[in-house]
Amino acid sequence: MNDFFPTSRFYQKGYSKEEVDEFFNYARDAYEGGVPASQFSSEQVRRAMFPLKRGGYDPVVVDAALDRLEAAFVSRDRAAHVAVNGEEAWLDHVADRATTLYPRLIRPVGERFAHPEPGESGYRIKEVDAFLDRLARFFDDEEALRADDVRRVVFPAAKGEDAYVEGTVDAYLARVVEILLAVE
Repeated sequence: MNDFFPTSRFYQKGYSKEEVDEFFNYARDAYEGGVPASQFSSEQVRRAMFPLKRGGYDPVVVDAALDRLEAAFVSRDRAAHVAVNGEEAWLDHVADRATTLYPRLIRPVGERFAHPEPGESGYRIKEVDAFLDRLARFFDDEEALRADDVRRVVFPAAKGEDAYVEGTVDAYLARVVEILLAVE
């Protein structure tokens, strides 16, 4: 899969070609059944990270390919689950996972996630809470929302009590993406 992705511009770093190629080759083997599903899934795709190097692959293009790959693994898992257990069992499974998200949505504004230590930065509360309100409207069937909407959200930085811890917010949104992909 050499040079499968375009290379970043000369003055910009890109993802390590070797590591990206290795990951996508392994993912292809996993998708085609050469690796047990229990050893490679959409979660591994979602967590994939690559070091930046000069002459590496364009991160925007690789990230878009990872999004498509994650969706393909979720679709494969859904088809396998439905074939064995039926569509209703899949929807029940997804609904069970989705219900774990809702309690955070009903917490008071400004208290939905932990705050970083004083002086440390995180995501600005106002924008995160506004997005969570949008997510709540989705769960209440009042607004459409797609996995790509969640993937593309960007929150400005803030510090201390004006912010939420980034890692916690990111983990929560990763679960939201997983749920949305399961029903798209």
